[in-house]
Amino acid sequence: MLNAPFRDGFPMTEVLLTGAAGFLGQHVARELLAAGARVRALSRREETDRVLAALGATPVRGDVNDPESLRRAMAGVSCVFHTAADTNTWRPNNDAQTRTNVGGAQNLVAAAREAGVSGFVHTSSVSAYSHLVHGMLREDVPQRGGDSWINYERTKFLAEKTVRESGLPFIISQPAHILGPGDTRNWSRLIRLVDQGKLPGVPPGVGAFADVREIAKAQVRAWQLQRYGESYLMGGEQATFLDLITRVGVMLGKKTPRRATPAFALRAYAQVLYGVSLLTRRMPEITPEGAVFTCKELWVDSSKAIAELGYRQTPLDSLLADTIAWMREQKMIG
Repeated sequence: MLNAPFRDGFPMTEVLLTGAAGFLGQHVARELLAAGARVRALSRREETDRVLAALGATPVRGDVNDPESLRRAMAGVSCVFHTAADTNTWRPNNDAQTRTNVGGAQNLVAAAREAGVSGFVHTSSVSAYSHLVHGMLREDVPQRGGDSWINYERTKFLAEKTVRESGLPFIISQPAHILGPGDTRNWSRLIRLVDQGKLPGVPPGVGAFADVREIAKAQVRAWQLQRYGESYLMGGEQATFLDLITRVGVMLGKKTPRRATPAFALRAYAQVLYGVSLLTRRMPEITPEGAVFTCKELWVDSSKAIAELGYRQTPLDSLLADTIAWMREQKMIG
């Protein structure tokens, strides 16, 4: 294990990063490279090789579901940053999700122990606490993801449990709703629907919107400070989904719904779509699991990450403006 905190970079330090081509992973790669680390990025195919090389990382062929490839990728690595995850919310894909989220964490932990790495930085989620927990989330609130019927919550809980019980020096981050430049599939989908005038309705829940750039900075900072054995909730400005969508509409100059869809109606609609999806074998636009997430009121206390890591909660208007500007540059919206 390292004897003193790295405050001015990581000279000659080799890091293995999973999920490096993903939304959060690309930002983590940039922060690690800026700090002086050499980033070895796990890649499953040639298309992601090009993305990773453009970032400045070194692509290495591997898959979290392939233990032998992880052993090869782990050789000479000092620390693992694990950001890869399957965020599926459609039940027919649950087995694959469990293999990736839980089995993948188990495989990585085993390879990391064998390689003798000095740190393991794991990206978990507020979902490890589960929708079953109400009120403000803090790090000392008991997690209930293991009791959840939602596979994503259950697998994030079990993956985090695997890391905690691994015997490795670990740091766990638990982001809330991640927003920011680089998003091609998450909240950007909602922004595109508003831009196209195709938003079918607004869910009635409350979100905590975290800046992807600040999450990446905080993860790297936690490693610099060697905050092993700690976990950090990373939230952001709280807003109802109606407020969020109204702000997006104003920025895009588009009309948006004035009222949220009642929770019971959204859940019923999701159940109908789920039934149809079993016949068509195509994932619906909203699943019963997705309805639960968007009807929930999520409240996150980020004070520990703010105090110990300098984590910053970007004001939502600024975060949306940066995201929309990036999407315009990428021609994702008009």
